[in-house]
Amino acid sequence: MDGATSGAGAVSGGGAGAAPGSQQDTRDPDGRTPSGAGNEESPRRRCATMPVHHRLMAESLEYRQARARIENLTRTFLAQGDATRFPGVAHIPVVVHVVHNTDAQDISDDQVLSQIDVLNRDFRATNPDVSLVPPAFAPLIADSRIEFSLATTDPAGEPTTGITRTRTHKTSFSFDDDVKRTSAGGVDPWPTDRYLNMWVCRLSGGLLGYAQFPGGPADTDGVVVTHSAFGTTGTAAPPFHLGRTATHEVGHYLNLFHIWGDDDSGCGGSDEVDDTPNQGGENTGVPVFPHVTCGNGPNGDLFYDYMDYSDDEVLVMFTHGQAARMEGCLDTVRSSLVQAAPSTPPDPAVAHGGTEQPAAAAGVPSQREQRAPAARR
Repeated sequence: MDGATSGAGAVSGGGAGAAPGSQQDTRDPDGRTPSGAGNEESPRRRCATMPVHHRLMAESLEYRQARARIENLTRTFLAQGDATRFPGVAHIPVVVHVVHNTDAQDISDDQVLSQIDVLNRDFRATNPDVSLVPPAFAPLIADSRIEFSLATTDPAGEPTTGITRTRTHKTSFSFDDDVKRTSAGGVDPWPTDRYLNMWVCRLSGGLLGYAQFPGGPADTDGVVVTHSAFGTTGTAAPPFHLGRTATHEVGHYLNLFHIWGDDDSGCGGSDEVDDTPNQGGENTGVPVFPHVTCGNGPNGDLFYDYMDYSDDEVLVMFTHGQAARMEGCLDTVRSSLVQAAPSTPPDPAVAHGGTEQPAAAAGVPSQREQRAPAARR
């Protein structure tokens, strides 16, 4: 979004129901409509990436300097065009840390694998529901050339399924990064320059997830998603049951901003991407095409984009500009993440098979939940 309006003629389609983004937002901080607001209670997407970013900007000179350097590198990369972009597909190894207080929160390997599948389809634009995008926006759909797989080798060089399991005494977590610290009831990350660390837990206050932009502290780098918005099976619950919360948060992790530019309902913010239409605030629920704001008619907001706040069934695409920005991130500040394509996937049964051991003391994993040693750069 660069403040310019979008182009071609209007085309009908793109979902059913009222467009929440076109109405006054009367929902409470937990994303539900209070009594008397005139609408049935419904969950609303909440992402805490920007509050984390603002906290780090206020607290850390190192982070402020790193963010300025990364944005300058990104602009240079984009100005050089396709000639600077990595060839082929970038493969990123993932470790998923399941941090649970109850058996239900200890999500299955199938649920974890369903999320990896979603990431691979979404980032390669092979998701079948991309067909929801109306013809006016179809030329913007991009293959980001990024794929994900569960790690097959742990930090000590031993075979792994890429899933760790930790029983915690905490009933929920917030965006204070406690889930990323063994000392706070969570679990320390694997080396964040070699793995995309994803923590799955119960987040409080209606929060679906958050990520840390590149340039932040190594020992808190990664993505956090609440268990009920992770993957497409098990505890995943509508309307956030199609794995798009992780897609959204990994977008942040790879240096994408929210599509509306995080200026509330104003029209002056920017997501630093040229081919996303300028829009006035986030879209929620299931908007109707076209939803015009900020003079961006006739096509209106690109509420199909993963970096908006629409429900999972609506979020189906990245743009070419967003793909280029993520490629710039992987060619520069996160280049150490990119690995050769995995030859053979691990057997998930190794990680989640056998008999459940009794829960250990608070913060101490049971036998089935032995963690790999934490390693930090």
